[in-house]
Amino acid sequence: MLSTIKLMQLSLDALMENTINCAEACLNGWVLGEKCPNKGYAEATSQFINDTFLAQILEMTETAVMKKRITPPKWVIPEFPE
Repeated sequence: MLSTIKLMQLSLDALMENTINCAEACLNGWVLGEKCPNKGYAEATSQFINDTFLAQILEMTETAVMKKRITPPKWVIPEFPE
């Protein structure tokens, strides 16, 4: 959990740079409020949830999970420097 001072510093940094790491800074709500550069995603998500039936969302989720289970694992072989 981030301290209040750290959150205030993140808010100031984000206002100056107009960038923010939402996963770290916005755990308890928007830090930038109306100036958030990612606000459009929240509005689009809310609109999707309001316009889509729960049964349809669950069906989409079930399809995605089934596809993930069927897909074979992708192995990544690291390249070691010589």
